[in-house]
Amino acid sequence: MKTIDIPKDGFEGFKKHWRQDALSGFLVFLLALPLSLGIAKASEFPPAMGVLTAMVGGLFVSFFAGSRLTIKGPAAGLITICAGAVTELGGGAEGWHLALGVIVVASLIQVIFGFLKFGSLSDFFPHSAVHGMLAAIGLIIFSKQIHVLLGIDPATLKGLGPVELYERIPHSIMHADPRVTLVGIVSLVIIFGMPYLKGKIFKRIPAPMVVLLVTIPMALIMDFKHTEPAFGMVSIGDFWSNVGFNASFAAIGTFVFWKYVFMFLFVNSLESLLTVKAIDGLDPWKRVSNPNKDLAAVGAGNAIASLLGGLPMISEVARSSANINFGARSRWSNFFHGFFLLVAMIFFIPVIEMIPNTALAALLIAVGYRLASPNEFFKTYKIGAEQLVVFVTTIIVTVATDLLLGVFSGILMKFVFHIINGAPLRSLFKARYDLQESRQEYAIKIKDAAIFSNLIGFKKLFNRLKPGKVVTLNFAEAKIVDHTFMEQLHHFEESFEHKGGKVNVTGFEYFQNFSNHPLSARKVSLNNNKLEIKLNDRQVSLRKYASDFGFTFYPQKVRNTFKFKDFPILQGVKFQYEENVLVRYTEWARYEISDIKLSEFALQAQSDLVITALMISEAEIHLPDFALEPEDLWSKFSEGVQGRDIDFSDNPVFSKRYYLRGSEEKAIKEFFNEPVINFFESHKGVHVESHRNKVLIYLQRETLNTEGISELISFADELVQLCQFQPEVR
Repeated sequence: MKTIDIPKDGFEGFKKHWRQDALSGFLVFLLALPLSLGIAKASEFPPAMGVLTAMVGGLFVSFFAGSRLTIKGPAAGLITICAGAVTELGGGAEGWHLALGVIVVASLIQVIFGFLKFGSLSDFFPHSAVHGMLAAIGLIIFSKQIHVLLGIDPATLKGLGPVELYERIPHSIMHADPRVTLVGIVSLVIIFGMPYLKGKIFKRIPAPMVVLLVTIPMALIMDFKHTEPAFGMVSIGDFWSNVGFNASFAAIGTFVFWKYVFMFLFVNSLESLLTVKAIDGLDPWKRVSNPNKDLAAVGAGNAIASLLGGLPMISEVARSSANINFGARSRWSNFFHGFFLLVAMIFFIPVIEMIPNTALAALLIAVGYRLASPNEFFKTYKIGAEQLVVFVTTIIVTVATDLLLGVFSGILMKFVFHIINGAPLRSLFKARYDLQESRQEYAIKIKDAAIFSNLIGFKKLFNRLKPGKVVTLNFAEAKIVDHTFMEQLHHFEESFEHKGGKVNVTGFEYFQNFSNHPLSARKVSLNNNKLEIKLNDRQVSLRKYASDFGFTFYPQKVRNTFKFKDFPILQGVKFQYEENVLVRYTEWARYEISDIKLSEFALQAQSDLVITALMISEAEIHLPDFALEPEDLWSKFSEGVQGRDIDFSDNPVFSKRYYLRGSEEKAIKEFFNEPVINFFESHKGVHVESHRNKVLIYLQRETLNTEGISELISFADELVQLCQFQPEVR
């Protein structure tokens, strides 16, 4: 568990980490192959051209990208634009060739934007409008793919808008092909059912690959090749002879051509830049990407892919987050993902043509559902009611008209809310602040408003601050601070403290939050009395527990990222905050119990996980750095990614029960002597992480009630007492 060494780039990184990156690239390839086929088909492109795009994204763009762990490939968020461009430019092969010309022009502009350092312009768009745009795309994807899943001929749906497609669903159900529908339903059961299976092995296996392993034999048994229409199966044809100069610029003088140039440029750049920012938050080594360099690299990849016949690519969030979870170290994982796709297109096209289209439709329906799931509405509402209004407005206008009008309406609605809540017109687009610099500190007074439309100015300010100093941000003279700015402030705190500085935020004492979310928008309260914190049922029980057992209880949400820095619990997830903190000093050490909220990324959606954990610090014990967790079927497979399992030949029960890893094997074996091993053998299911003489303990990856917390404390007491009698390990 070596967390200090940052993986190298280039051939030095290849030599050191090729095993981990090749393994991760292979697993991402299993995820990318069916999704690339499905996205291309839904975009009115030849299916294999989605794979071509992912190949270019891996084999070419990985060498020039400004991000280390993102996977480049086609994305569901561009399906509606691609399909719209092909249809409006004539449809069929002609529409495809003309749409490729649109993408080439947009790609060249995208490269120029990267060199002009336009990457920061993505910060202008409020998150609620962007998420509304993605949710609308999810609804549009569902409206089209549900008919494909039911076995309806796509030719009968040509020219129908999203609302008309939803109205046609009952008719499609009445005329569904039973056998095709059965395969589609089985696919949906696999996709939505696998997350509920317990065990790490099920979390690691890509659900799309399981879908193919099940549905291909089903299609063979039912002889889809001969008993179903041609549109029921994936068709690749002579792929390699079709790869060549396919773009046509014959429509360059038309309004439709330039409308789609702008739409591709806007959505492609925005979604790619937002993904890069999100993946930086998941990077275990907290490396900061260069968004401008990444934008230029994606633009170059788009130009090459579209000239050859492929879809546009982005830094894709589902595959990128999976890449991190699979243990990727460097940009070589993206290269390997492209390499394995190349191998598949050379040797396995006959196998790919056995895939039923209803299975791909199920995969896209799952993507659409996650983009527009009820949880997305609920999470947006938790941030604030005004965020939900912007979110829903963007969805309705996008589905009813088009994407650009939808985003514009969301931005307009956001401005209306800010003006109503006191944002002065002079500060809508200008960041207003006072900056005082001393030898040790920056003192910054934020004035008027800190909102999405003036965020670029504040980012320029943050980028000017030299690391290593103390930054005090005072919001006492501000009137409103929105959710987009609060998220940027959170990122700034993390990155600045990571570089050795410290950030203090003051002046929020008399602000009224729009919701209980820690990053919600807030405005100055007309009533200058401090707002009372309302405790929920869990917090009431924890407060009583704290009183009964001598703890100090802090219910507030705290974003103390560095408390957990370099602990394996943060591997492949993003730390959001901790809350419900219980603190007590014992005669042995300082105990701090808290609910830690983490975010995991699956497909296009973010899922939240809350773990109750206990951290031991300030103890007179000496431990090596290690991570110990229950061993399961996935552990052996994880050794190449997370580190070799350290076994003890004289203690087979312990070695079988626990997966133990760490970089200093000799010190770990000295510490895990007979009494320590016997202690852990007597406990099942416990996770223990040691780093820099601090110990983090959690029983399960879930929230504990007071009974579980008592069990956690009892285990910690025994462990600390045992460690006090251990010889010092160096």
